[in-house]
Amino acid sequence: MGATENGTWVDVREGADPVGTEPELVRSFASTLGAEVEWSTGSEEALVGDLEEGDLDLVIGGLTAETPWSEKAGTTRPYTTGSDEGGATVEHVMLVPRGENRFLLELDAFLLGADGPR
Repeated sequence: MGATENGTWVDVREGADPVGTEPELVRSFASTLGAEVEWSTGSEEALVGDLEEGDLDLVIGGLTAETPWSEKAGTTRPYTTGSDEGGATVEHVMLVPRGENRFLLELDAFLLGADGPR
């Protein structure tokens, strides 16, 4: 899983696994699959490149539905809202490799849950 620093969404600390809202969601999702999370950290550009190469299954970093990376990666459905620097409401998404439809459907179902967006 790829993680890039973004405030309370993802806090990347040297020598430690990422913490924050999204890393906790990823760990919870992985546990539903019986999977272990191995983290890779870096810039959005580097992580999206790794996603395209098939080296990552997911990229997080407080990304919004307006992400410029949607041409290079699949996006989850917006699963929650937040505010940008100007106070405008934004919808948050995560990135997956293009063509990973089953994984994307499972992740969307987890993120949206039975009660709708978190």
